[in-house]
Amino acid sequence: MLTAMILICSLANTPDIADCSRANALDVLSIPELFSNPVTCFMHGQAYVAGSAVGRDLTEDERVKVVCVRKQIAAGGEAAVAKSNEPALH
Repeated sequence: MLTAMILICSLANTPDIADCSRANALDVLSIPELFSNPVTCFMHGQAYVAGSAVGRDLTEDERVKVVCVRKQIAAGGEAAVAKSNEPALH
């Protein structure tokens, strides 16, 4: 299963959007939904940020990067936890 992680990065810190990561992003948003298809994940991620105040209030120096990451359900079916050792789909 995949979930969308939305990264808001500054061009001053990361001029190449490919270098934008969770570690250097100004804001990190995670969508609470899970998707089985990467395309669906990206589409929902883009729609989520477009409909949020964060997406509407971007400055000229900020860019958005949507990354779909693998999720694993925690033991007991509680919260979904991102697997950091898995490669991100972007």
